[in-house]
Amino acid sequence: MKKTILNQVHRELGARMVEFGGWDMPVQYSGVIAEHMAVRSSAGLFDVSHMGEIEVTGPGAFAFLQYATINDLTPLVDGQVQYSAICYPDGGIVDDITLYRFHSEKFMLCVNAANREKDFAWLQDLANQHKGDYQLVYRGEDFAQLALQGPKAAAILSGLTPADLLSLQVYHFCESEVAGLDVLISRTGYTGEDGFELYCAPQDAESLWTSLMDQGTPQGLVPVGLGARDTLRLEKAYALYGHELSAEILPLEARLGWITKLDKPDFCGREALLKAKSAGIVRQLIGLRLTQPGVPREQYPVRANGVDVGVVTSGTMSPSLRQGIALALVDKAAVAGDVALTIVIRGRERSAEKVKLPFV
Repeated sequence: MKKTILNQVHRELGARMVEFGGWDMPVQYSGVIAEHMAVRSSAGLFDVSHMGEIEVTGPGAFAFLQYATINDLTPLVDGQVQYSAICYPDGGIVDDITLYRFHSEKFMLCVNAANREKDFAWLQDLANQHKGDYQLVYRGEDFAQLALQGPKAAAILSGLTPADLLSLQVYHFCESEVAGLDVLISRTGYTGEDGFELYCAPQDAESLWTSLMDQGTPQGLVPVGLGARDTLRLEKAYALYGHELSAEILPLEARLGWITKLDKPDFCGREALLKAKSAGIVRQLIGLRLTQPGVPREQYPVRANGVDVGVVTSGTMSPSLRQGIALALVDKAAVAGDVALTIVIRGRERSAEKVKLPFV
């Protein structure tokens, strides 16, 4: 398995390590629920150095990315981040990404860990089909990435950086110093709380981690593993590739219509998505909350009036709500109106209700 530069730090902290997307990663330290609640009430620190980075530069970079991604880059200004996705020609999702605009000729994509190599290969194939004055460089080995998340994240970080965090808006970034180290500070995250994703040189990661923990521990900062990262994102109904998103799922089915800009002149997958929208989207991603005891899990069947209509894509026991919650991809028509919904858990149907998202 691959290891992040902080692997030994996690082991010294007593983290329980698991395989995730080919990486040896911490799933928990003190416990999933305690870590989850710390992020909701104070702050948590995540090692997300397994994520990948792809740099696109040159006079033709904007035009290439406008074709390669489904969102519209036109409104982006220097120092802004955009949530987007890359699609195949048939409309299936290659990956969901965050796109950073440094200036008109320099952009960076942050991609999911398990898709790093696949995404870069796909973009290279697109580049070979659409020649232009731009360069693609894979830079995943040049960065470590930490995520400082929670309502106290800004207060903790402000004591370590000269950057004006009060002026740094959500989904914007700046390049500054943190604890004397060169860091890209991005006001983004995957928890639904205020927070920052911090990119630094791999050799600086341990020092940055230590400085953040020293500064934040008195304010309730704790290290957080993948277990709480998953429950935090699920409470906010954030999609996870391989669950809510895949090559077999259209962004229009996965609640990503808001980033699918079909009025753009052209992008990879546009024609297939226009056709699907015209024909009528058959499946949709919905939120379900159990009204009986139980914990829904991925691939558990969802039934409407006793008939299978879809499957759970992600499910958990919500630490905040203390109820079973799930995202499910279901037949749109079958769940419309007043129907009795259930999730089949270990062969037994458990009553559920459709709820407005996010859960929390």
